[in-house]
Amino acid sequence: MSVSGGSGQEAVAKVATEQGWWLVDMDGRAVGGPFEAQVDAAIAELSWNGGSPAGADLAYGLRMDDGTVVRRFSPEDQGWLAHLSDQLNRLADEWDTHISDADPLTGLVCELAAAVVEAGLPLHDCAGRTGSRALGGVCLTPSPAREGVIVTWSQHDRMAVHHVRGLEAEGCAQQTMSLAVADVLAAFGFIVETVEGTLAYLVRAGELDPTLWD
Repeated sequence: MSVSGGSGQEAVAKVATEQGWWLVDMDGRAVGGPFEAQVDAAIAELSWNGGSPAGADLAYGLRMDDGTVVRRFSPEDQGWLAHLSDQLNRLADEWDTHISDADPLTGLVCELAAAVVEAGLPLHDCAGRTGSRALGGVCLTPSPAREGVIVTWSQHDRMAVHHVRGLEAEGCAQQTMSLAVADVLAAFGFIVETVEGTLAYLVRAGELDPTLWD
């Protein structure tokens, strides 16, 4: 049974406890739902109170008897985390051998990886752990002495190794892509600095809220 608006709490009171997407108020109580898909909940949010949600937010989870929603990872969350985990497996060996799980850089690289993947870019398999090493992508290398992560762009082997378009084109592509990645990370709230004499960038944690688990 779905609730799409109207009397709000009175309607929700008729819904049996179940899991799905909900519209919740500022107190975390369900005011609409359940919806099978996030897009359906988002559409309902737009139409709630004539297009003014008035504090209504989307939440995936289990509605309890008192009307509150206990949040759970949605199928979309689970798919995202599985994809991110696959990308993190491409990190260079330094992350396993020199950086502990408790090191602040571990959290930073996870946030960086999430930002890169959210932008639609792959991580480079620097260690050759998968069959994608030749494809290129973003390299994330720890720099404990600088308290940050060195970020570089790796081109496909056809460019980086075989120079199929010539050295000038390779250099132009490298500069353009490195700067593009740096600009994206800066826009996402990370602190980005140039590494003198290179096309690499040093990235540190910024002030924006992390979005890894959002």
